[in-house]
Amino acid sequence: MSSKDEKNLQQVLDKIAKMDEPRRSIMGRVHDVILAAAPTLKPRIWYGMPAYAESASTPALVTLRNDERLNLAITEKADFRPVGGVDGALMPAAWYFESVDEDTEQRIAEIVRSVVS
Repeated sequence: MSSKDEKNLQQVLDKIAKMDEPRRSIMGRVHDVILAAAPTLKPRIWYGMPAYAESASTPALVTLRNDERLNLAITEKADFRPVGGVDGALMPAAWYFESVDEDTEQRIAEIVRSVVS
């Protein structure tokens, strides 16, 4: 890991560490899920949010937001695919959550892997 990647990772960890509980624990867990699902993604701060990109100098593909609700989002820089079926050409881009269980972790991992594959 380059020193820039290490610095960016530390900034993301610091941002998460400043969150109040229980959000700090939840976001830390989601951060770990993202990195386990797509170890090639590089954490960094993107518009003030923890985010994950292909490199330190490319736009973020996935962001974590700590607003009214916790939010996992795919940015417009990711390769979107229509969902088909009754939703036709709609392309999911954001998911809100208030807690994380095993099923949620698995779904987050699937979403993240779909962005990098």
